[in-house]
Amino acid sequence: MSENMVQTAVFALVTGIIGLLTYLKCRGHGHNQQSQNKEYFLAGGGLTWMFVAGSITLTNLSTDQLVGMNGNQMALLAWWEFSAVIGLIILAKVFIPIYYKYNCTTTTELLEKRYKNKHIRAVIGMLFFLGNALIYMPAVIYSGSLFMQTMFNVDIPLMYIAIAFAALGAVYAIFGGLRAVAVSDTYSGVLLLSMAVLVVFLSLAAIDFDFSGIPAERLTLIGAPDSPLPWQTLLTGMIFIQIYYWGTNQTITQRAMAAPNVKEAQKGVFAAAGIRILIVPAIIVLPGIVSFKLYGDIGDAAYGRIVGDVMPLWLTGVFAAAMAAAVLSTYNSLLNSATALYVCDIHEAYINDNPNVVRLSGWVTALLTVLSLVLVPIYQQADSIINLLQQLNGLLSMPILSIFVVGLVFKDVDARAGIAAVIFGVLLYGSLTFDFSPIYSTWHYIHLMPITLVSCISFALFVNRFVLGQSAKFAWGSDDGVEAVSKV
Repeated sequence: MSENMVQTAVFALVTGIIGLLTYLKCRGHGHNQQSQNKEYFLAGGGLTWMFVAGSITLTNLSTDQLVGMNGNQMALLAWWEFSAVIGLIILAKVFIPIYYKYNCTTTTELLEKRYKNKHIRAVIGMLFFLGNALIYMPAVIYSGSLFMQTMFNVDIPLMYIAIAFAALGAVYAIFGGLRAVAVSDTYSGVLLLSMAVLVVFLSLAAIDFDFSGIPAERLTLIGAPDSPLPWQTLLTGMIFIQIYYWGTNQTITQRAMAAPNVKEAQKGVFAAAGIRILIVPAIIVLPGIVSFKLYGDIGDAAYGRIVGDVMPLWLTGVFAAAMAAAVLSTYNSLLNSATALYVCDIHEAYINDNPNVVRLSGWVTALLTVLSLVLVPIYQQADSIINLLQQLNGLLSMPILSIFVVGLVFKDVDARAGIAAVIFGVLLYGSLTFDFSPIYSTWHYIHLMPITLVSCISFALFVNRFVLGQSAKFAWGSDDGVEAVSKV
């Protein structure tokens, strides 16, 4: 009982300090009617590079990463983080200048302005919205709840913990907006990264820095064909996954679009890239590898168990607070971006062009929270949460990325061709990836992503030319396409 009281007291104290610091930083930033969207969804364009970097880092780095990647208990998963640096550089050098040039609130707003059609923005916005609602949000809630349950070794049903996380996250998202989310992300991120690095050293000390006895396939960075990440995937679909995730995904890019200018946003993204390559790979694989030596193959329970075993009692409360903050921050970020997509891309375009943003966002947030909880039991059945996430992500990532590529590289492409290509891509990837399909492919799902991407781009151009009778022209980055040099 006394141990639990110490953990709970430390947990409450650290959580309260983060909340107080966030409040002090964000107070005084109201939501006037003329700038509700920019303030609520882009923090009024006032995030300095430190908060951009902190929010990008913690939005991505949560329990689905720490629990899921360590749950594979092998070094291979570090490649997700190494390759992410390329995606962040492309975000900084390619996408950020374009988003600022077009004064975008959502990434999908760029599609509306390039295709000159609000319907394609709504379709892609809805796909992003469904991806957050059906894939990422329940996964974050599930993995966070599993970590807490495993680390504290409590008999509380996982669903009860999930309900607590979801309720707190919803309240935070409703009343805080992006500014509060980004600020708390940064404060929590410093704490989480510090604690995660400490876990790495304590884990290594627990085995006297001796990796003997661990199978070679657990330590290698060159994946075999039957591994979760065959080495060939680094040359096929991996880079396109990273471009999609860091360059077009609303949840991530929203933070970069909330800086006062392009230069400040780029500084934040480059700082996030530095954190990604210097710190993150170690914290998402080494504790898992050590846990294999200590406990055997225990899957997604590995991280919570090793943290509970190697950390001093009083520090487990601090780490629990950091992990809870990470879960809440990622969940808040997903809620905020999903709400932005609904409000800006759908509600204002088709229902009411001048809603009360805060009130409407509250209702959307409540519905998304309930849906997340309904889906948690499905994620409990997964063998590996991170591998399931990446496979499901392919349903949307390559079809959506293809429409950004077509919209930025070409002009005179009818939005209907783009929408048709997205539908085609979802069906194609699903039919190739999932084994209930009649044309299921045994290729690794990452190999199927460039196939899907190229097929979608080709399909859009084909429909545009031979069904809709328009000739697409090369026009990278132009406003009106006058620079177009040839027809397709």
